[in-house]
Amino acid sequence: MHRLTQHSPLSQPGHRARQPSLSQLRAFVAVAEQLHFRDAAAAIGMSQPALSGAVSALEDVLGVQLVERTTRRVLLSPAGERIAVRARGVLDAVGTLLDEAEAVRAPFTGVLRLGAIPTVAPYLLPTVLRLVHERYPELDLQVHEEQTASLLDGLLAGRLDLLLLAVPLGRPGITELPLFDEDFVLVAPRGHEFGGRRDLPREALRELPLLLLDEGHCLRDQALDICREAGRAEGVPATTTAAGLSTLVQLVAGGLGVTLLPRTAVRVETGRNERLSTGYFADPAPSRTVALAMRTGAARSEEFETFADALREALRILPVRVARPARGPAPA
Repeated sequence: MHRLTQHSPLSQPGHRARQPSLSQLRAFVAVAEQLHFRDAAAAIGMSQPALSGAVSALEDVLGVQLVERTTRRVLLSPAGERIAVRARGVLDAVGTLLDEAEAVRAPFTGVLRLGAIPTVAPYLLPTVLRLVHERYPELDLQVHEEQTASLLDGLLAGRLDLLLLAVPLGRPGITELPLFDEDFVLVAPRGHEFGGRRDLPREALRELPLLLLDEGHCLRDQALDICREAGRAEGVPATTTAAGLSTLVQLVAGGLGVTLLPRTAVRVETGRNERLSTGYFADPAPSRTVALAMRTGAARSEEFETFADALREALRILPVRVARPARGPAPA
């Protein structure tokens, strides 16, 4: 039996001898994102004439018009919109290749873009920064504080390398490296009946005037889940009043209600305010898990796992239950 083999035109010898260069693709993607030649040139550190020439050369190589130039603005052609998506993919793939080469060549060097949620960053970053300074001095740590949804999008798009946030995430393509579990603490105005107690039942949350963070904060969703588990009726309102924990605590001090804080935030947020009191729940107390998260199969996955092990050891000074390392002790 003879099998016929079909060859695509791209596989024929001599077809499309010229190929786009990475500089041409970067120039075009910058234009596609900025829709302005001057702004695109500034974004990638290129002169405007060189950028314009690179885009024109790319159009010549591909044989299609990618942009429509006017005196005031730049528009993508239909072909340009489609090719921009592919060009971003090519540049992301090249970036991954370079990251992998760098990780193999010298772990814990270069840039590490760490994203953290607002209800974790202020309380854990001192420990993270101390660890990096003492153990990984060649690491260029760049911190981005954003809400969970934005962090996940940034991680999957390659804008961020590693996340520090509450889990589980339930997102495919992301590997979680649990760091610790921490209890929630009830924060109430001074003199409140639950202040100072260490045996609060969860049922105490059923009728309390609860203050929560705005929509988009995972801590809000966790607090609502705890209230539902405690039997809080759907009709009992939970007032949304603050964009950050510091503001939330000030509202509690003013007598507007009570709130729930993760244990790592209690000392920072309540330690200097005499108008507040805290109450601790009876075991098993409501809690959350905080973890590092990385792209599954990331080029630097082994490096990130080592970092997680080292961070677990460093976090033992905090009032948390540190997760068991995924492997042996982290190297010194």
